[in-house]
Amino acid sequence: MSQDQLIKLACQDCKRINYWSRKNKKLVTKKIELKKFCKWCKKQTKHKEVKK
Repeated sequence: MSQDQLIKLACQDCKRINYWSRKNKKLVTKKIELKKFCKWCKKQTKHKEVKK
């Protein structure tokens, strides 16, 4: 059985949740931060993991 859990990624500019992803919480303890396209800001912004 997989240890991966669903996480939400929210834009740091507008704070909207744009993406869902998976991560193994036993192996990765830090919050994930990725540069992704936000359709509301219409540009690439940092997206950080937020609580469910």
